[in-house]
Amino acid sequence: MTFTIELERESDGRWIAEVPDLSGVLTYGETREEAVARVQALALRVIAERLEHAEAPAELLNVTFQAA
Repeated sequence: MTFTIELERESDGRWIAEVPDLSGVLTYGETREEAVARVQALALRVIAERLEHAEAPAELLNVTFQAA
């Protein structure tokens, strides 16, 4: 499964990164790269939690991120 990362720059210079397909997976970073790294880490934690509790299909075992 491929997850899209949406990026936006705030007026104060911070970057927001979000994975819209995973509710609540949104992070900030001082740089674009930092925001992307943080949102990927958070998304992986959410996916792991869902797998651990049998709340996600096995197809999520192959995960790819694509910055939009």
